[in-house]
Amino acid sequence: METENKNSKLRWLIGILAILLIALTVFTIKLYFDSQENATNLEIQKMDIEEELEELLVNYNLAIEENRSKDNELIEARDRIEQLLDSVKGAQANLDLIRRYRIEIGQLKTEKNALFKRADSLQNVAEILRTERDSTTVALDETVKKVDSISLQNEALAQVVAIGSALKVSRLKGEGVIVRNSGKIVETDRTRRADKVRACFTLNANEIAESGDKLLFIQVINPENNVLGEKSVVNFEDKILTYSATSNVFYDKEELDVCVLVNTTEEDLVPGTYYINVFDGPRLVANSSIDLR
Repeated sequence: METENKNSKLRWLIGILAILLIALTVFTIKLYFDSQENATNLEIQKMDIEEELEELLVNYNLAIEENRSKDNELIEARDRIEQLLDSVKGAQANLDLIRRYRIEIGQLKTEKNALFKRADSLQNVAEILRTERDSTTVALDETVKKVDSISLQNEALAQVVAIGSALKVSRLKGEGVIVRNSGKIVETDRTRRADKVRACFTLNANEIAESGDKLLFIQVINPENNVLGEKSVVNFEDKILTYSATSNVFYDKEELDVCVLVNTTEEDLVPGTYYINVFDGPRLVANSSIDLR
């Protein structure tokens, strides 16, 4: 009787173990197929990213061939896309990788729109400048034939135009910022948290201003009267300027918003009032101040 009970318990135990073994086998098989499905999905997403990058590359190559080969920014952006495409092709697909490349593609597309718009603007401005040059040549030939009194009037008018065409800046604002690893910029008024100072301003629209590249000098002075950032020096005829950063922008007579990041050190960032100045050459065109705690 005792032997029969032991056999019964043994059969019961074997049955439970068999059920557990079957369940484990089913779970393992499901896990394997889920893993295969995820790997397949990741590879598909990786291929989609490669296609998007190749499409961007084609667009940049076409833009460079269409009389834009001298635009270094387009060429540099094209080269970065080629490097990123090579990196994607050689990488093992995983969720973090896909997420990071998606972010980079979004940034590249935003940059592409801005660069292509700028390139189109450059072509339009070049055509306008050629027309203006031809018309100016004709006007000069006619002016030479005019009497001295008309020449004097033209000189006076040129002085008025020069004053009116001077670059004007408005809405200058400074702020302490934190620059995240992702590139996101967060405003802060605490010196312990800030790692840069950002200056944002607007170049006003001016129909009689000269179009073209404008090199602006940004100067940030801390409460201890120290210049932040590059602390570089530029000499003008009668003035020496120490600046924190520069901004080279293309101005086409329309209102243009500009932001410049100025590098800082822990020693530079002290609580108090910071003064921000913007120069067009030796000429101060805007100034403002901010208070950081």
